[in-house]
Amino acid sequence: MHDEPAHLDDPQDEAPPGPPRAEVPLITAADLQDSLMVATNDLDRLQRLLSDATETLMGHFYGVSSQLTALLRTAAQHPEIDTSGLQDAMQHMGGAVTALQFQDMASQLIHHTERRLRSCADRLARDVMGDEDEDGVAVVEEAPLRPNPVTQDEMDAGSIELF
Repeated sequence: MHDEPAHLDDPQDEAPPGPPRAEVPLITAADLQDSLMVATNDLDRLQRLLSDATETLMGHFYGVSSQLTALLRTAAQHPEIDTSGLQDAMQHMGGAVTALQFQDMASQLIHHTERRLRSCADRLARDVMGDEDEDGVAVVEEAPLRPNPVTQDEMDAGSIELF
């Protein structure tokens, strides 16, 4: 009588199957990667536009603020002039400048999203097209660990958190 060892037929000794791996057609992966890179480039362009607009607005707001300050100084020498309108304008200018500081938070969010998209595009390329090409080993930038660098979603006076 010839007995087979029990461990060869025992299903408990087999390696557990991993999660099913979906095969993505190369053309689909390439299109998806291109779309991710286009989105990344659009975010980069948005970042530059936002920065330029913010710098321009800040310059104009500081210019108006300087003019209002000069008018307030001049008016202070003439007590008969009502300066309440100028003081209100200065408060509104301060509020406008404060609101423009959202650019810092928006920039952080854009940069964070850009890194996530680039990481996805790199991982997709590596997983579908392999670890190496004519340029060498594929380098995948790791996605940011934190899910969101900006916790605020609105700007209220006194609630600005600059990083």
